[in-house]
Amino acid sequence: MELTIYQIDAFAERRFAGNPAAVVPLQSWLPDATLQVIAAENNVAETAYFLREGDGFHLRWFTPTVEVDLCGHATLASGHVISTYLEPGRARMSFRSRGGMLGVERRGDLFALDFPVHRPKETAMPDGVEKALGRRPARMLASKQWLAVYESEAEVAGLKPDMAAITALGRDGIIATAPGKSSDYVCRYFAPHAGIPEDPATGSAQCVTVPYWAERLGKTQLTGRQISSRVGSFQCELKGERVDIAGRCVAYLEGKIHVD
Repeated sequence: MELTIYQIDAFAERRFAGNPAAVVPLQSWLPDATLQVIAAENNVAETAYFLREGDGFHLRWFTPTVEVDLCGHATLASGHVISTYLEPGRARMSFRSRGGMLGVERRGDLFALDFPVHRPKETAMPDGVEKALGRRPARMLASKQWLAVYESEAEVAGLKPDMAAITALGRDGIIATAPGKSSDYVCRYFAPHAGIPEDPATGSAQCVTVPYWAERLGKTQLTGRQISSRVGSFQCELKGERVDIAGRCVAYLEGKIHVD
């Protein structure tokens, strides 16, 4: 069996930036074990698989080690693949997923996610957070992920995480964030429990950071930068209990994979 595969750099201002996602359109679902081993072979943060359902699509995401409930950059990349290669010019796409109904809209050279908000709540500083990140945050909040808030971009950039200690904290990894110098905020995201020590550009993390920064800064339109080694760029808008997360996609690879 041959399957078409695309690799797309999402939330990227140029090729080799943002977060690489593998996208594999399917005609029918393969066994989960096969989907997982393909994702492991691809060895990028997420591999997205989708198949058509009426006018929409059913979408799933796999890291090299597990299936996940929500993934932003691979959803953005899937929208790019549909709008660019499969149905050129299509402007709106809807996806059924484990994370609920999700949307992607093409706006010129931008693609925008319609994702749920995951509002973080103030929490006591958990034991082990300083060891986990290498520096004690000023505030700690929690949602699906931990949200560690620092006072400066330099502090977030200088973090030296201990991946075993991060795993021991539980939840879906930890987001570190601070005010940005050239953007409203910056962040980094660590998810070693899912086989992703540091994710380069995480759309789903903005479901947590955007409501926090919208409240703190008193505005609903925000720019964010994920200051990993590849750097991710986000243009976001808080819309009640939904968040609009926009960025650019750059194609890196198109090819065939062979499955027994």
